[in-house]
Amino acid sequence: MEGIGGDGASVASPLPQLGHNAWRMYQYYLDKSTPHSTYRWIGTLVVVAIYCLRVYYVQGFYIVSYGLGIYLLNLLIGFLSPLVDPELEGSDGPVLPTKGSDEFKPFIRRLPEFKFWYTMTKAFCIAFLMTFFSVFDVPVFWPILLCYWGVLFVLTMRRQIGHMIKYKYIPFSFGKQKYTGKKASAGSSGSRGD
Repeated sequence: MEGIGGDGASVASPLPQLGHNAWRMYQYYLDKSTPHSTYRWIGTLVVVAIYCLRVYYVQGFYIVSYGLGIYLLNLLIGFLSPLVDPELEGSDGPVLPTKGSDEFKPFIRRLPEFKFWYTMTKAFCIAFLMTFFSVFDVPVFWPILLCYWGVLFVLTMRRQIGHMIKYKYIPFSFGKQKYTGKKASAGSSGSRGD
């Protein structure tokens, strides 16, 4: 009896092992793409273009696009929000600067850029796959969905931008001061006595 169970386990083991090896290879290339943000975003734009062409030529799946838009709006809010919300957090611990005299504190996102990119790309891929199943092609009047999403976007972003202005934080890295190391003063000897 033990021989039968052992043979079945050895026959079934190559399939999970193959799946595990494929997952490890996927993780390897995903990790290698981490420092190349420009190429990652170009790849995402290609995926978005393929999805848009698919929806345009099929002339349907507007409810999938609406759901995708709501999900992307949620991701955008997480990307633009700080990890520590000054309105909800007490005065203990570091907070975002609210006065000009406050020291510089780096902006730490609630949703980091890599996770934002990864979940956004994955969402477009899943939405693209959903367009191959007719059960998701619900007949709706798409201009109403577009108007509703536009109103939702404006209201949400107005609140988010108001929050950014109130607490003086910029969620993007361009236009910010960067630490480049200590500047050598003219009167110092240049060597340390460590």
